[in-house]
Amino acid sequence: MKIAVFSDIQANVPAMETVINDILAWRPDRVLMNGDLVNRGPRSLECLRLFEQMQREYGWEPLRGNHEDYVVYCQNNPPKSAQDATMRRFTDWTAEQMGEAASRMMAWPDHAIIPGPDMTDWLYITHGTLAGNRVGVMRHHSDDDLIDRIPAWASLFVTAHTHRPLKRRLNGTTILNVGSAGSPFDGDPRGSWARLENHGDGWKTDIIRFDYDRQRADADYHDSGFLERGGPIARMIYEEWKQARSLLPHWRRRYLKDIAAGKISVQDSVEEFLTQGEFPDNNDTRCCL
Repeated sequence: MKIAVFSDIQANVPAMETVINDILAWRPDRVLMNGDLVNRGPRSLECLRLFEQMQREYGWEPLRGNHEDYVVYCQNNPPKSAQDATMRRFTDWTAEQMGEAASRMMAWPDHAIIPGPDMTDWLYITHGTLAGNRVGVMRHHSDDDLIDRIPAWASLFVTAHTHRPLKRRLNGTTILNVGSAGSPFDGDPRGSWARLENHGDGWKTDIIRFDYDRQRADADYHDSGFLERGGPIARMIYEEWKQARSLLPHWRRRYLKDIAAGKISVQDSVEEFLTQGEFPDNNDTRCCL
């Protein structure tokens, strides 16, 4: 049994096309897209259409991540305040671009449970953890942090969300984070996806890193309207993609209280933050809005 898992394309068409070609060349038995195909990037509708083509032609399976949920939420709920409207402009822009196609994502499940070839060695795949699709697994988490977030009966637990590849053990369970195919946060701009194999002797896993046309992806951020119409947070997201690291948690910790108090605008805080250009290392699982 060969299973391919990828996640967090984040509306990056060149990365999506490369993942498709790489996975098709490997010829797995099953392919699962583990959430966040859309949003935080310039070409959500195109990525959805590409994935749906793979569904029709090869039976690829989708799982829903927090950004599928957030796009549909923004379509159906107005901003709660002027600040909220500014903060979520990038997703409102995505929701507008996707139109009614976004609603199709709500039929996607949020997890998959797959037995090994001999009906043992159970595999559990979800975007986040049992605590929700915005709660990931990080290197700094202790076993106690994770004990209620990981199904103890699973031989292999596959997650994503944090945009950082990771492999670790929790008691008898192997935890594998497949990283991000479209916007990694581990300092390596190459995308990633995972190969899982089980031929009756337990799960073997490999993280595959791949190059793709970043020049074309960069042009998409500018030409699509994402940066022009997505508000100040879109600028931060673009910088995260360029640097292959998470910036938003640092900005939030530094500025959200002052923004709420009216001491600085979201726009000015983003400009000040990016101009300073000094960012500490980050282990925050809250990697994105």
